[in-house]
Amino acid sequence: MNNLIKNSFLKFQNYLNEKPLDKRFIGVDPFDGLNSPIIKNTWLGKSRLLRLIFVQFFKRSPLNFRKIVGIKETENPQALAVFLSAYCNLYRLKKDEAHLKIIDYLANRIIDLRSTNWSGACWSYPFAWQARAFYQPENTPLIIPTAYCFNALLDAFEITENAEYQRIALSSAEFVLNDLNRASEDNLFAFSYSPKDNSVVYNASLMASQVLARSYKLTNKMVYKDAARLSVEYCVNKQNENGSWTYGNASFHQWIDNFHSGYNLVCLMDYRNFCNDKQFDLAIEKGLKYYLNTFFTENGFSKYFNNKSYPLDINNVAQLIITLNKYPKIKEYEDLINNVMLYAINKMQSVEGWFYYQKYRFFTNKICYLRWSNSWMFYAFSLLSSNDES
Repeated sequence: MNNLIKNSFLKFQNYLNEKPLDKRFIGVDPFDGLNSPIIKNTWLGKSRLLRLIFVQFFKRSPLNFRKIVGIKETENPQALAVFLSAYCNLYRLKKDEAHLKIIDYLANRIIDLRSTNWSGACWSYPFAWQARAFYQPENTPLIIPTAYCFNALLDAFEITENAEYQRIALSSAEFVLNDLNRASEDNLFAFSYSPKDNSVVYNASLMASQVLARSYKLTNKMVYKDAARLSVEYCVNKQNENGSWTYGNASFHQWIDNFHSGYNLVCLMDYRNFCNDKQFDLAIEKGLKYYLNTFFTENGFSKYFNNKSYPLDINNVAQLIITLNKYPKIKEYEDLINNVMLYAINKMQSVEGWFYYQKYRFFTNKICYLRWSNSWMFYAFSLLSSNDES
C-alpha cells in the first residue's frame, strides 16, 4: 500500500480513537431528514411530497442544518456493521486486544438494535425514509442493513467463536425467505427491499441472495441455495448487453451508477463462491469490465453515473476496493486503486482525518456522514491493509 495511503488511514484511525467508544459510532446520515420533529411530530409528516422534499433537501444540501431542525446523531446498525467487518479485518492482521474489544462492543450493539417479531434477525435504519418508489416508516426492517449486519456478525464469529453471533446472524436467512416479498417473472423472482414494499431493486435482491448463499455455505440447507439462485438468475437476466444494470425495474429507476454496480458484482461473486455455482461467470466478467471501464478515469476520478461524472461520491471510491477485493485481480489494478485513493485523499479528506461526502464541480459537500462516507472508507482501508500483508 502506498505510504501516502497508509498515512491517511493512520490519520483516520487517530481521529476515531480520540472519541470514547460509546460516542465513536454515532452520527448523522444523508437520509435522516425525517428525524426532525418539525416533520416527524406534525401534520407535515402526513404528506408524501413534503417527506420527499425534506429527505432530498438534507441529502443534497452542502450546509448542515440538522441541529437547527432538531435532527440528532444516531446509531445506525449498518454503519456499526461495516465498521465491525473492518475491525475483524484489522484483527486478523494483528491480534490487537483493543480491536477485539471493539469487535465485541460493535457485535453486541448490533444485536441490541435488531428488529423483533419477524421470522429472523433483521435491522432497520434509525429514521423513516421516503423514496419515489415507497415510504419506509422508522424501524421498518430492510434487506440492506440486514445483509451488512448478517455478514458482520458472521465475521465477528470467525474471530471470537461466540456462537451467539452466528446463531443470530443465520436466523436472518429466515427473514429473507419468509418476510420479504417477491416479484415473480418466468419462474424466477426478485426479493423486495422490505416486507412493506414490492419494489424491484437489483442490488437489494442480490443482497438477499448473498445472505442466503452464505447461510447455505454454513448450514448446507438447499432451500437457501435454491432461492438464492432464482433471485440471482432474475437479476442476471436484467443485465444489459454491455454488462451494466439499471438501478431497478421501475421507469424512474433507469439510471446506471457506480456504487450500485459494485454492490451487484460483490453479491454475484459471493453467491458464486458460497454456492460453488459458476453458471453466471460470463455475466460477472461482463459486469466487472463495464464497471472498471466506465466509472474510473486515469487520474483517479470516480464518476457517479455512466453518462455524467459529478458528484464525486466517497462511497464510489471505497466501493472500488470492496469490489476488486472479491476478485483475484486486485493486485492487477493496484495503479488504478492508488490513483483513485490518492485523488480522494487529496480532495476529500478533512484535516481531522475523516472524509467528506461529495465533491461537485464548483463546491464540496463537507458534512461528516458516519455510515455513508466514513464507515465505507474505513472498511476499504482495512481491505487494502489486508492485501498489503498477503
